[in-house]
Amino acid sequence: MFGEIARFVLNTVFTLFGAALLLRAWMQFVRMPPYNPVSNAVMQATNWLVLPLRKILPATKSVDLASIIAAFIAALVFLILMVLLAGVDAAGLPVLLPTLLLVAVITVIKWALNLIIWMTILMALLSWLNPQSPAMPLLYQLTAPFLEPLRRILPRMGGIDLSPILLFVIVQVLLMIVTRLAVTMTTFGI
Repeated sequence: MFGEIARFVLNTVFTLFGAALLLRAWMQFVRMPPYNPVSNAVMQATNWLVLPLRKILPATKSVDLASIIAAFIAALVFLILMVLLAGVDAAGLPVLLPTLLLVAVITVIKWALNLIIWMTILMALLSWLNPQSPAMPLLYQLTAPFLEPLRRILPRMGGIDLSPILLFVIVQVLLMIVTRLAVTMTTFGI
């Protein structure tokens, strides 16, 4: 029982932190203003890891490589802790390292896909419940790179925008593929 609780807590903490790191990179990609409360909270939560990396990996106008590498590092630490919780001897970690590196990349992709799903769901719900919410412009700016191409393909039906549903389905299928890939690559099931 302790192992299940520990795995749940680790998964929750690292998924939220990984999502914050990826959200930071995503906000820079869409050029979100840094003075809004969401940007400020994400920056404060991730500065301790991103700022030291930024000295080595400077940011460009559109790609925050330091945040992406930080997410990879977080995923690798998460996987190592999960392997240790599964009972693998620490001396056996060097043998697992190549697999762990690849699964860490897959884990970052899973975090990114989950982030897209949650942002899309949140935007769709707010557009129905409170379209005048101050969060709507932020969510629209974050989801626009994914929804705009779908809006060109999928016409509005009776004034209803179905592109969030299509995006949700596409991302969910990708998430299933990525999760299956991660599970087949490991014996400890991420």
